[in-house]
Amino acid sequence: MFLQQLINGLTLGSVYALIALGYTMVYGILELINFAHGEIYMLGAYLGIILLGFFTAIGLTSYSLYLSLGITLLLTVIFCSSYGFTIEKIAYKPLRNAPRLSPLISAIGVSIFLQNYVMLTQGATDKVFPSLFGGAGFTVMSTRITYLQASIILVSAFMMIMLNAFILKTKTGKAMRAVAQDKVMASLLGINIDTIITITFIIGSGLAAVAGMMVAMYYGLVNYFIGYSAGIKAFTAAVLGGIGSVPGAMLGGILLGLVESLGAGYISSEYKDAYAFIILIIILLVKPEGLLGRSLEEKI
Repeated sequence: MFLQQLINGLTLGSVYALIALGYTMVYGILELINFAHGEIYMLGAYLGIILLGFFTAIGLTSYSLYLSLGITLLLTVIFCSSYGFTIEKIAYKPLRNAPRLSPLISAIGVSIFLQNYVMLTQGATDKVFPSLFGGAGFTVMSTRITYLQASIILVSAFMMIMLNAFILKTKTGKAMRAVAQDKVMASLLGINIDTIITITFIIGSGLAAVAGMMVAMYYGLVNYFIGYSAGIKAFTAAVLGGIGSVPGAMLGGILLGLVESLGAGYISSEYKDAYAFIILIIILLVKPEGLLGRSLEEKI
């Protein structure tokens, strides 16, 4: 029972971590809570359904399931990254020097717009994601692990490791850390601030797209409201780990998924959403900056 809940929690927490990375990266650069980020995740789930439905209709999934999944994932990441790029240019860049409340209101407005846009174009009812793997899996120590669960955990871990390496080792990643610490000094050193901000939105949106498609495959149902609920959870994970810290977002997402799963399994599933916020309150009372939170000068 415990190991099964642990696997379920790791699966859910991996998804939360991918979404939380988008929140924490944007906050680290702009000190802005991008409340529209959850809707990017929702768009990824919907696009996954649309593309796989198309590939099924033309017979590509029957010819090669993994090829169709790979193409779908690639197109979903490109599409959602384009959305993230567009949102940054239209809703946030014009407000770069405005009072801090203005971009926050703009983010909420974009979130509401995208929710209603999807509801009007795709309908308010749940959409069914094609069941591609069924319940196929394997057993470890009397614990059933499906291939889909294992794939979600491994893909999420790989992407989080690669992102961390990108930020720490590459020239662009170092520029992102420099902008997060001091925008003025980074600009004086020749770093294009606008380009770094755009790259941050593109990367965060791509990660959210992957998370959206994996969750759609895992649960099999999506609707226009999943972005709001998952976004709140991911934001909670980012705060829990330390908003502005990439490792903190990873840790916060995994911890949040484990708390939800273990709480639902051993206490009551009716209060699954409450457990995470209870833990968040406790952590913030003990360590207000989050588990891995750092001072403003040391973000990312």
